[in-house]
Amino acid sequence: MYLILAGLLMLVSWLVSNRLKNKFELYSKLQLQNGMSGKEIAERMLADHGITDVQVISVEGQLTDHYNPADKTVNLSEAVYNQRNAAAAAVAAHECGHAVQHATAYSWLEMRSKLVPVVSVASSYIQWVLIAGILMMRTFPQLLLVGIVLFAATTLFSLITLPVEYDASNRALAWLENKQMLTQEEQSGAKDALKWAARTYVVAAIGSVATLMYYVMIYMNRR
Repeated sequence: MYLILAGLLMLVSWLVSNRLKNKFELYSKLQLQNGMSGKEIAERMLADHGITDVQVISVEGQLTDHYNPADKTVNLSEAVYNQRNAAAAAVAAHECGHAVQHATAYSWLEMRSKLVPVVSVASSYIQWVLIAGILMMRTFPQLLLVGIVLFAATTLFSLITLPVEYDASNRALAWLENKQMLTQEEQSGAKDALKWAARTYVVAAIGSVATLMYYVMIYMNRR
């Protein structure tokens, strides 16, 4: 049953990721009538929220956009940073949504930030601990339990990420609409792009929960 579920989740993940890619390609062709780049959109949103200590910078790669609360930077991929289309506007505003969360002490973001060090350590060892725990289940079942606890931390991180990402998108879309930054067509494109981006996090969270349950079942059955 787990193999079937895992296969279904992999298929759904591929479909959502492929759909997301197609959506961003589509809305990357929808040029903004205001002529603003992703960088300019981001700087404008930060200024409108009174945030003056966050820098907007360009980073290499694709889909590498993120907000770094440690050094207070909105990191935009080269395509988003320089381009002037609905997809770039959506991503730039979304990442600034995280900056606004940080500035307003959004509780879910603070919870996720506190988990980052734990998840970082857990991710480095979790695979080996789980494998060793399964192999040594009869002689040392506690090792698998340690692996389950570590994996539970990463699962919790995935679940907490959901409200953080959805809230950032809602803030972005609300600002774009209230400030009339986009036309109706561009706004619809930005909303659609962010909707599919959010679904990748939903699929990841479901997959993490399913995998956690699988290891728990192994532990309970072997016990």
